[in-house]
Amino acid sequence: MYPEIQPYQISTLKVSDIHTLYYELSGNKDGVPVVFLHGGPGGGCDEKDRSFFNPNKYKIILFDQRGSGKSTPTACLDENTTWDLVKDIEKLREELKIEKWHVFGGSWGSTLSLAYAQSHPDRVKSLIMRGIFTLRKSELNFFYQDGASHLFPEAWEDYLAPIPEAERHDMVLAYHAQLNSIDDSTRINAAKAWSKWEMATSKLYVDPSYINRAESDEFANAFARIENHYFINDGFMREGQLLEKQEIDKIRNIPCIVVQGRYDVVCPATTAYSLKKVWPELELHIVPDAGHSSREVGIAKLLVDATNKFADI
Repeated sequence: MYPEIQPYQISTLKVSDIHTLYYELSGNKDGVPVVFLHGGPGGGCDEKDRSFFNPNKYKIILFDQRGSGKSTPTACLDENTTWDLVKDIEKLREELKIEKWHVFGGSWGSTLSLAYAQSHPDRVKSLIMRGIFTLRKSELNFFYQDGASHLFPEAWEDYLAPIPEAERHDMVLAYHAQLNSIDDSTRINAAKAWSKWEMATSKLYVDPSYINRAESDEFANAFARIENHYFINDGFMREGQLLEKQEIDKIRNIPCIVVQGRYDVVCPATTAYSLKKVWPELELHIVPDAGHSSREVGIAKLLVDATNKFADI
């Protein structure tokens, strides 16, 4: 990854009566524009996210999605859907007077990248995606109900802990009740347990510092509540919508590189493979010794290779 840099512009964009987005620009003011779509939903951006891009060639645009990171109000679920976020991306593009830009996103960011590109294919120069996630019921079931639990039984036990045994047949629904509780301690306790489960399973080698992120009340509350809100509502999409041939046909001619960890249990490789089957033109790289995180060495290297490859188009 490239050395860390500081933004040359930090600003906000009011996108509704409720929501105001934080965004920042770094790199080359006159460079080729790229928009970074963070994961979660609810995760927010990190300053290291700027380092996937050559700062001499790219105008790097990071923003926190509704309710996430430095956007306000934090953890707000009102007017917060996939299609609200797609409209926000367009509003940001128009605000910055950008004709077309590269789109980069991993995990939920890949979901949003596909949704945005399929809605506005004429605005996308290229797609670079990692850890493909399309919010199908089978994907949610694997991670939140029965699948990853077989690989991380000790972390799974902590994830189960806040939920009464009688409610564990539908963990997303059971967490929904607690994450929307009027009792602060109930809500924060659930938010930390939900967030810790994802942090504990995101890397091939478990990273204690990554798990510690879940101990922040503010981060966990936004991350868990917004994720659960999207998942309980099936991403506000038809089942399998992003993989439908009619939707892929809209973006088939856009250059696309996908990087996928072989042992990603958050967004398993089967989804990236499903995308490749319906979109054979894309370039798929499966990293043999990586999990889900964009920070894992093999994944980070291939993502930087991809941004370097597309820097001149």
